[in-house]
Amino acid sequence: MEQSEATMAVETSRRGRLYRSQHIFAGVTITPIMLYMMFFTLVPMLWGIAITFFRYSPTRVGGFLGFGEGNPFIGFQNYLDLFSNSPNGQLFRLSVKNTLIFVLMYLPMNLLVTLPLAVLIESIAQRLKVVFRTIYFLPVVTSAVAVSLIWGVIYNPTFGLLNLALRSIGLQGYPWLSDTTTRVFGIPLPMICALITYLWSDMGYNLVIFIAGLQGIPEVYHEAAVVDGANAWQRFWHITVPLLRSTLTFVIVMTMLSSWQVFVIFFVLTGRGGPSNLTRVLVLHIYETAFRFQEMGLAATVAMVLFVIIMVTTLIQLRLMRKEWEY
Repeated sequence: MEQSEATMAVETSRRGRLYRSQHIFAGVTITPIMLYMMFFTLVPMLWGIAITFFRYSPTRVGGFLGFGEGNPFIGFQNYLDLFSNSPNGQLFRLSVKNTLIFVLMYLPMNLLVTLPLAVLIESIAQRLKVVFRTIYFLPVVTSAVAVSLIWGVIYNPTFGLLNLALRSIGLQGYPWLSDTTTRVFGIPLPMICALITYLWSDMGYNLVIFIAGLQGIPEVYHEAAVVDGANAWQRFWHITVPLLRSTLTFVIVMTMLSSWQVFVIFFVLTGRGGPSNLTRVLVLHIYETAFRFQEMGLAATVAMVLFVIIMVTTLIQLRLMRKEWEY
């Protein structure tokens, strides 16, 4: 009995030393990551929130940490300016409007292209699947600047490939990226050009996600539907789409997140939101306010508003797309 108790005591001591060593190892490995997150993520976030309460610019001399003196405390004035009739407020509301148009147009366009295309690719031979997945995913890993420059050449009014094709069949070319009058369903032509460009460069990501989701659907459901006499459309609408709900939720949320934050396409392709600010979006407005006009406090305020918009829309989507079952 005494020997058994001694053995248990030794075993308990060994386990204690093992747990302590594991805790030490975990602390040593996690601490650098936590410090990195603190100084390069948390601190900039807190700094960004703080400067929204100051008329802050790095070109002006301030007091402690740059606050005060040339960068005075103004409370919520930056937030109030966004909803005033000042030039900053008007530009902010125009940017919100343009971004909202882009987001609401891009999401259904992306889904209408990528989901049917994924179903078609999944229905072909295995060797061809790899080829098509690679082809469609290549624009995703291509530099956004390169994509914008390529499509800028396509849209060029003088030697652009699109206008050359139109002239070859006797039609007149268009100034695709500088036309301020032509609208399609109320949407400016330059915005439509930006939508097509971004769709081409980004749809490969959702396509691959949908293909992965389709591969996770048990084939037995489709086989049973075929036996019951369901056609291809009925199988797609009543089997594929409901069983892809989790994938659809992920795709919709991620697509909304990315489309709210589009920057390069509008900076390079349309020349900083031109023409006449018809394609000026929120992230471009933040960039222009911060680095062109050197109003960091006001830019940080717009960034905070964008954060709230993204958070609210994401929570709403997750709530609406929530499901109570799995397969």
